[in-house]
Amino acid sequence: MVSPDTLSGPQAGANNAGLTSEDLAALRESLNEQRLFRREQLRQFAARAGSRPGGGRAPEGPGQGEVRAQLAASARMVLADVEAALARMDAGTYGSCHLCRRPVERERLRIVPQARYCGRCQQVREAVR
Repeated sequence: MVSPDTLSGPQAGANNAGLTSEDLAALRESLNEQRLFRREQLRQFAARAGSRPGGGRAPEGPGQGEVRAQLAASARMVLADVEAALARMDAGTYGSCHLCRRPVERERLRIVPQARYCGRCQQVREAVR
């Protein structure tokens, strides 16, 4: 039986995870905050990369440019995951594991709102790496 606080209609896929409308609103807010943070982070990386030598900043030491590039790549990857999670919310498939199709645990989503896999499937994926 579906409780009155769970969503129906386009968000029905989220019901599989036992998420209430309040849960989904909080998770969406968290994802939107992460998206803003990552976009700003990437903007700063781009500004730093585009600055000219002698522009008031100390020259980069060996490896600093490489570290910055790795950090930017990581930020782009997280941003893509966050945007994919928001798209799943819009499509009504948020909260279902991409492998086993079981619900992703509510606590897992609270910690990692862009999670694509339930805890069990995530452990299996990490074990084979």
